Amino acid sequence: MKKCELVIFDWAGTTVDYGCFAPVQAFVEVFKHFGIAPTMDEVRKPMGMLKRDHIKTMLAMPRIQALWLEKYGKASGESDIDEMYRLFEEKLMSILTDFSSPKPYVLETAAKLREKGISIGSTTGYTDEMMAIVTKKAEELGYAPDAWFSPNSVNNMGRPYPYMIYRNMEQFRVHAADHVVKVGDTVSDIREGRNAGVYTIGIIEGSSEIGLTQEEYHSLPLSHRASLIQKVKTRYLEAGADAVIMNMSGLIPLLEAVSE
Repeated sequence: MKKCELVIFDWAGTTVDYGCFAPVQAFVEVFKHFGIAPTMDEVRKPMGMLKRDHIKTMLAMPRIQALWLEKYGKASGESDIDEMYRLFEEKLMSILTDFSSPKPYVLETAAKLREKGISIGSTTGYTDEMMAIVTKKAEELGYAPDAWFSPNSVNNMGRPYPYMIYRNMEQFRVHAADHVVKVGDTVSDIREGRNAGVYTIGIIEGSSEIGLTQEEYHSLPLSHRASLIQKVKTRYLEAGADAVIMNMSGLIPLLEAVSE
């Protein structure tokens, strides 16, 4: 890629909220409220999407839709999605402040990017209202990108659409996609980056794809951890990632290696 001018980070699971647990907890509680217990794989598979779309995607999963039909006698509809999303917002907003701590190496990496004159943008699957909580708490703890854009800023056309990335590029007046890097922790992040034509990086540790707390991850037997890491790396690469890093400490060395 060309000389990097702008790095665009995701939020939960990438720069804050190790393991991406805030939305997971809220999704699980919502579906249980409606009498359906989703698996962790079902909850995490659409992670990174606009949250209403996430609920819609989960409801379309064969096992979940079969359970819905069994319980309610008819297929789920748009009004059901609206009601579930309303409850999701309520639950998520009540816990977000507890899931906004920066992940390891994020503060140090942000400082180094600024030393190099590289702007820091961000995109998210959260709404503006959710981000008002997350950004305030993250800033109190030392992390504040130069800009952020939610699906609200692009007519709710969030990931995998590329428009939030384009808004970041417009904000920083970056004239070409090959001067931009996107870093995220979900397949939706990778697709967003690829659709925008920017250099796209998947992050492994603390990601939604791993789906473990820091303590759970580091307590894994090394063989199990290595297998999980390889599985997530393969998933990113199959989705179109240009590169994969273990954690944020690997970003600067990677940028130095691939920038012309």
